[in-house]
Amino acid sequence: MTDHIHSTQDGHMLQIVLARPDKKNALTSAMYEALIALLHRADADADIRVITIEGSGGSFCAGNDIGDFLLGARDIHNAPAFRFIKTIAACQTPIVAAVEGVAVGVGTTMLLHCDLAYAAPGAKFRMPFVDLGLVPEAASSLLVPRLAGQKKATEWLMLGDGFDAQDAERFGIINAIIDADMLRTHARAQARRLAAKPPAALAATRRLMRGDTAATLAHIATESAAFAQALASPEARAAFLTFMEKGKTKA
Repeated sequence: MTDHIHSTQDGHMLQIVLARPDKKNALTSAMYEALIALLHRADADADIRVITIEGSGGSFCAGNDIGDFLLGARDIHNAPAFRFIKTIAACQTPIVAAVEGVAVGVGTTMLLHCDLAYAAPGAKFRMPFVDLGLVPEAASSLLVPRLAGQKKATEWLMLGDGFDAQDAERFGIINAIIDADMLRTHARAQARRLAAKPPAALAATRRLMRGDTAATLAHIATESAAFAQALASPEARAAFLTFMEKGKTKA
């Protein structure tokens, strides 16, 4: 585990907090490994009926920690980031997310695999994969057009436009906008409602609604292959170098 991922079991609810607020909860390999372990734990423990995922310090998740990601990206298919994506997509336990502040990259795409998601009014979402010389991940190239339509998906995934909580709600990325001071309370209350349902009926309903998980995982594998190819490209190297230099300038 890692000090940057906190977890608490409250009754039938497993609460997960991304706890790296100084970096807006950007995910490192160690954080991904901790998340993977917690999702597997939830699926293996019948006493855990629902998972909540929250950020800290006024942010949800700023995506990958770029420096850490590049160090572990030699074998992209077995990299912790991609194993986390596959794990959350296949997770059998319902997941409820509470989003405050920034949700960038995987901070947005993981919401596609959450059963319920709520955001504070000031939440900001962005999937800047193309801007980094990369391609979408987490089946976002499949699921975002399905949710938002091809034209809006083009704005978000190809132009890299950010969007606010209002658009996130309008296009089905989140369920509702909740005042920031009530966000976690509301998300946990909804999670408790799920946990109180008859578990077998809830699980069967969830499987029926989600459809063919194998198809989603297959799409993730296709994206992963394209991502690995893009990551090795000169334009991705140039984009990452620019990104890192900007970070040094700001620091």
